Amino acid sequence: MLSPHEIATLVLLCGNSQPRDLDTVDVETLLALQLLTLERPSPGVSEPRVTLQGHALLKSLGVLRVRKGMQTAAALR
Repeated sequence: MLSPHEIATLVLLCGNSQPRDLDTVDVETLLALQLLTLERPSPGVSEPRVTLQGHALLKSLGVLRVRKGMQTAAALR
């Protein structure tokens, strides 16, 4: 089960590919669960990206919705 912080980290990364101040433990957990992956666009640079499994989880939680073939982050209420 994911913690609220891990879910929030996933939501932040879904909406913004370079958010600041992410908790390393949360990112490591999401990587281990294959909900995130690290892409290396250039040497020495790592960018976390939400995987298909991560998007599916966010969709099942109601955070993502599909609109005209594209996934978008829904506003949290």
